[in-house]
Amino acid sequence: MLRFAIAFFIIAIIAALFGFTGIAAGAQDIAKILFFIFLVLFVLSVIANLVRGGSKAIS
Repeated sequence: MLRFAIAFFIIAIIAALFGFTGIAAGAQDIAKILFFIFLVLFVLSVIANLVRGGSKAIS
């Protein structure tokens, strides 16, 4: 999911350099949405890991 956000961010940057404002704005919006979805999933996974007691390394 983070790869999609980064890909749309790069597309938005390239489109902005060429002056395609509609394409850049669309790619930026998609990248922003994917970034926040990734951020929420990351926070939820960290909280779930803390509640379960963390991971135990096998040595």
